[in-house]
Amino acid sequence: MSDAPVGASQGVRRLGLATVVMIIVANMVGVGVFTSAGWALGTLGDPKWVLGLWLVGGVIAVLGALCYGALARHFQESGGEYLFLARTMHPAVGFLAGWVSLWAGFSAPIAVSALGMSAYLGFDSEQQWFATNAVATAAILVAGLLHGLRLGPGVHGQNLAVGIKLVVLTGFIVFAFTQIGWTSVAAAEPVERSFGWTDLAVQLMFVSFAYSGWNAAVYVAGEVRDPARNLPRALFRGALTVTVLYLLLNTIFVYSAPVAQLENRNDIAAVAANALGGASLEQGARALVALALFTSVSSMVMIGPRVYAKMSSDGVFPALFARGQEVPRSAVWLQCALAVILVWVAGLKDYLGYVGFTLGLSTAAAVVGLMLVRQRHGPDKVPVPGYPWVPLAFVGATLGIAAMTLQSGQSEFYAGLVTVGVGAVVYFLWARRNRGQFPTDPLDGART
Repeated sequence: MSDAPVGASQGVRRLGLATVVMIIVANMVGVGVFTSAGWALGTLGDPKWVLGLWLVGGVIAVLGALCYGALARHFQESGGEYLFLARTMHPAVGFLAGWVSLWAGFSAPIAVSALGMSAYLGFDSEQQWFATNAVATAAILVAGLLHGLRLGPGVHGQNLAVGIKLVVLTGFIVFAFTQIGWTSVAAAEPVERSFGWTDLAVQLMFVSFAYSGWNAAVYVAGEVRDPARNLPRALFRGALTVTVLYLLLNTIFVYSAPVAQLENRNDIAAVAANALGGASLEQGARALVALALFTSVSSMVMIGPRVYAKMSSDGVFPALFARGQEVPRSAVWLQCALAVILVWVAGLKDYLGYVGFTLGLSTAAAVVGLMLVRQRHGPDKVPVPGYPWVPLAFVGATLGIAAMTLQSGQSEFYAGLVTVGVGAVVYFLWARRNRGQFPTDPLDGART
């Protein structure tokens, strides 16, 4: 297969491998890793079970990155799941994936990360509701200014902030392990809890939210230099790096103090830092997490609008949101506006399960599309690492978790199905009538 881009590029290819890896890391390291372990301890009671979930989540993310690397090599344009499913299955399926990205892929996660940033800065969502939401809103608007005007300043600022975050996180990890030691790990006492497979699935869904973002590179694929080489590498390196980082951080979190002090805490990272180094380390950890969450907000504000710009260029989204000369400015501000609305509508935990469940369905569908493309064109033109076991394992794990989660009966997961249903109505009432010549898989020609 040629390394030349398939389809039209969507802008000057200015993003190198290091920048794309930074985008993935910034997108992944968000509120989930600094909150989910506390909830998991409250349900499972045993740190070993919690770490097992984070290991499983990391394996699933790496499997997904391998599959998306093959997709990105074949479709070297921006657009993510919208692009993949529109080309591999049908424009309607692609539109649904884009609709899911608009709400569950970016708007809700941006709101969650911004609210998490407020919490780690010391604002109580119950006692200081207005201040919490105001700080979250300000963070989103600052990210909009950073990425809504020009590409260069936003990318450079993003890389600098992520670099600082990684250096400080590494320092925190080294210090924390010198304080914990293997003796403390071996002596940790679990708390007896009664739980079943559905409880594990729900907690794994929260963990999956923390890992969401391993696919961030595909949303800016049309702006990546040498995409056939850099996109698969960035996806794999980003997912593997964050998996290792998450396992180290969560080992610190769950073994820093007795389970009773950590379970059900939204700010488990701060509690762990206090247990290891007192109030001064806790304040430093809160500042570090706030920076990490802002870079997550910034990354999503940067990449999400690329999806809507691509949908606009295909005629299934209003033309107002098409790409500008450097950045899709109108789409950036649409993204910010929706995220701000969600900040004021619901709380942090309300969105986590909704996002994890809904995005799982979308990514599984994209990998099914990859298998269909390979079946049509053969392994020479669509090489996939570890085929068929890698894509089958990813799809099976993702859909299995979703199915068990539905059995738990939690309403936020049904909200994902509502999102898809509303998207279907929008497509059949408006989008399908407005699209024109719609390219599918470039090896198949075009569909009108």
